[in-house]
Amino acid sequence: MTRLIVWRHGNTDWNASHRVQGQTDVPLNALGRQQAVDAAELLIKMRPDVLVSSDLQRAADTAAALAALAGLSVHLDKRLRERYFGSWQGLTMTEVAEVHPQEHARWTAGEEVGGDVESLDDLGKRVAEALQDAAAMTPAGGTVVVTTHGAAARQGIGHLLGWRLEQLRTLRALQNCHWVELTHDSRRGWQVATYNVGPFAERPVPPPV
Repeated sequence: MTRLIVWRHGNTDWNASHRVQGQTDVPLNALGRQQAVDAAELLIKMRPDVLVSSDLQRAADTAAALAALAGLSVHLDKRLRERYFGSWQGLTMTEVAEVHPQEHARWTAGEEVGGDVESLDDLGKRVAEALQDAAAMTPAGGTVVVTTHGAAARQGIGHLLGWRLEQLRTLRALQNCHWVELTHDSRRGWQVATYNVGPFAERPVPPPV
């Protein structure tokens, strides 16, 4: 049985200010770096065989925390990037509602946004392909940890499982540095084992030096 861990990156300043990141390459902040370390201490117990990550630095640096413990290299895959949000990127959601009211209304309703925002179908297809390829890199019965982004994780997993959009909307967004565990065997296919798992307590953010 193959085990696939889909891990969301740690916190960034744009997460903290509710600003749309999309494919903007925003780094982890001090909290995010500590979250990555805390989560890695739990994930190392799963004995990962392969590490794969989005090439955006907030994901790659999150994966690096686990790589340091596992003694593994991180394979970067740009298909694991966050959804491309076009002209929304850099705006807060309040600003999006003001500048793009019709698109924002469709987003709130869980519909395809349109405009220059990547479609959910395209997002799901590219991320699911990357997840499948990552799983294929593991030895039989192995564990692969894939570090990606919130919308990318949910849509990619949904496409992998064959879930309709209405089903996906019942899942809450992954918290920073939390993950989904999926398993696969030839009889059952892909199944969800756990969802939104991660460190339970946040350590204090160290002061800047």
